[in-house]
Amino acid sequence: MRPIRISAPPGKALRALAAVAVATTLLATSACGGDSGGGASADGKVTLRFNWWGSDTRHKITQQVIDQYEKDHPNVDIKGEFGEWSGYWDKLATTVAANDAPDIIQMDEKYLREYADRGALLDLKKAEGLDTGKFEPDTLGAGEFDGGLYGLNAGINAFTIVANPAVFKAAGVAIPDDTTWTWDDYAKISAEISQKLNGKGWGTAAYGTNDASLNMWSRQHGESLFTQDGKLGVTKEGVTEFYTNLLKLRDMKATPSAEFTSQDMNAPLDQSGMATGKLAMSYAWSNQLNALSKAAGQQLKLLRLPSVTGKATENGAYYKGSMFWSISSRSKHQKEAAEFVSYLANSPAAGNLLLAERGVPPNTEIRAAVASKLQPADAASQTFVQGIAKELGKPSPPPPVGGGQVEKIIQRYTTEVMFGRMKPDQAAQAFIDELNGELK
Repeated sequence: MRPIRISAPPGKALRALAAVAVATTLLATSACGGDSGGGASADGKVTLRFNWWGSDTRHKITQQVIDQYEKDHPNVDIKGEFGEWSGYWDKLATTVAANDAPDIIQMDEKYLREYADRGALLDLKKAEGLDTGKFEPDTLGAGEFDGGLYGLNAGINAFTIVANPAVFKAAGVAIPDDTTWTWDDYAKISAEISQKLNGKGWGTAAYGTNDASLNMWSRQHGESLFTQDGKLGVTKEGVTEFYTNLLKLRDMKATPSAEFTSQDMNAPLDQSGMATGKLAMSYAWSNQLNALSKAAGQQLKLLRLPSVTGKATENGAYYKGSMFWSISSRSKHQKEAAEFVSYLANSPAAGNLLLAERGVPPNTEIRAAVASKLQPADAASQTFVQGIAKELGKPSPPPPVGGGQVEKIIQRYTTEVMFGRMKPDQAAQAFIDELNGELK
């Protein structure tokens, strides 16, 4: 399954830096100086540091929100620190280790527990000035574990199949009813598309190119990639079945070759199989629909995942935070930081600027207020996310410490299986052993 590709930082380096951060923090409690965030100036003005990753568009929009907030709150000065995903986590780990973390942090699920367990994040349940009253319980729970709330959902996401209607039309195949289809239906439809395209494309991308695909498969089979207590939740038998089915799809020519999959796994978005019309279906988080549609030069469509039984309520879907707002536990201005996070989440002024840039707004009132202002793909994503609300299961637990490396690990073993260098049961055992070695 191939969503928009992003790379992750070395897990052991992150953990080492984070461990240093904890030691530094403990020392700092008995020493002067070193707290994150700037102090109040002589005139009483508070300075907050706020960091995020993303595109130039995100940077511009976020700065507009900051400018508006500073206009409405003249006693607060917010310094934006932003960059691309590739360098973001190394920089954050370094600043945390140096006891110089930003006050407000745009956080990803992969590293939420990593930082929270090290004591680097504030429990937002204890944050004065943060309003979560307009959040649905499941969307709020996405950043909650061990009794605390360490990340406030900045946008709702769901893992989906994204379809290219033009490729379906070229193959003369109807887009399936995604409320009733099974994995067998999915395999037959994908193989039929590949056959009718006659070498010019394939029915679907191979899954197993990210951790979400394995997690969703596992949820459909009574397991979960990780457990609530921070352990690996999949069995060798479950992962073996996952890879056995992948080989079935490959052998049916429902998916591209191992060579194509390996290249597509890390291709730039505009050169991906989905963007170039080589694939009728692929896999993506719902908030990626706009970027994928732009890259493909046409409006793509979101579909529910297939299930074993054909029941949409049993396909493992849940609301995931596209990203989160977190606050440094060492911030000198936790109240002011919480008030700004509350503004990001609940202010109509911020909502009208952010729209769906970070996903479907979790605040139900803001979501309704901005609906008519969304771009077509973002509007379609919001409609899809709202449409599956009654079909959802509980959110998956965030990865434990070390779990951020799972995507790279699963990619490697998917490649080994597709090239025939490892059998499904061998890859399953190796995957479990390696990932367990990363977890702490």
